[in-house]
Amino acid sequence: MESEPATPRDAALAQDRPLLAVLRGERRDPPPVWLMRQAGRYLPEYRALRAEKGGFLELVNDSAAAAEVTLQPIRRFGFDGAILFSDILVIPHALGQNLWFEAGEGPRLAPRLVDHALGGLAAVPERLDPVYETVRLVRAQLPAATTFLGFAGSPWTVATYMVAGQGSREQAEARRLAYRDPAAFQAIIDAIVAATVDYLSGQIAAGVDAVQLFDSWAGSLAPAQFERWVIAPTVAIVEALRARHPHTPIIGFPKGAGGKLPAYARETGVDALGLDETVDPHWAHRSLPEGLPVQGNLDPLALITGGEALDEAVAAIRAALAGRPHVFNLGHGILPDAPIAHVERLLALLRSR
Repeated sequence: MESEPATPRDAALAQDRPLLAVLRGERRDPPPVWLMRQAGRYLPEYRALRAEKGGFLELVNDSAAAAEVTLQPIRRFGFDGAILFSDILVIPHALGQNLWFEAGEGPRLAPRLVDHALGGLAAVPERLDPVYETVRLVRAQLPAATTFLGFAGSPWTVATYMVAGQGSREQAEARRLAYRDPAAFQAIIDAIVAATVDYLSGQIAAGVDAVQLFDSWAGSLAPAQFERWVIAPTVAIVEALRARHPHTPIIGFPKGAGGKLPAYARETGVDALGLDETVDPHWAHRSLPEGLPVQGNLDPLALITGGEALDEAVAAIRAALAGRPHVFNLGHGILPDAPIAHVERLLALLRSR
């Protein structure tokens, strides 16, 4: 596929959209802000729509409803970024696993990819079509100053669900398979990489401005395993996407990576790096490549607590990361019991100079 040429519109978007400008290396004061899981259960309008649709997966696959959910926090708060409403497990679903959600227990996938079950799957790429339609619908309604973020799960994290058939605290089944039969596990990773490149490319073609790779379980791996199952697949995705869409920023978010973050930043080639709440932002500023945009990293519980705890945490993060391009965000997703008044307070703190 030919590379897309730069256009005058690209330059205009970087000027007009603060978050996109920061992802491309500019420093902005105040920093642009969005929150992971900002379209979700803490919003009464989201809860009402989900109840009407009957469940999470039904909401994801209803493009008009998913677009509405994506836009709800933009209308209420005016965040600088809108994050596509979907789920990282649409990729296993498109690769041929069955996907459903057990009430109160979370997602389930079948058949589990133990031994050589990957070969028994038949890909169903059209299962992703509702997501692309959601992107098109949001793009048509999004305010001009708002950056539109697409996303996918990173291969390691997605593989942990595909192998175990559900989420697991220590990702033990995937880790065991990776040690016991690295060739079989590599085949799973390779399938996820190929599907993710096409999926993110489809989101970009439909209208997102940037994409984020969520590696929620990156922190569970030993260093050598981290290199093979987190860094190497991320390199493959970044290089393939950059060949197709050289002007689309890619955010990497390897949650729990800790001291392995500098290596991830240097080796993967991501355009920006998400920091979880356990990362010292002063250390991050000293240790990461100079000028690399970072995103984060307010503790979601500080947001819930509010008051002085919130005020002090916001001030500390801004001071620590003032010397580089910074997108303000949480260190992980906003929690369902986050008070709306505290989100409003956060935005007031950020937007008062």
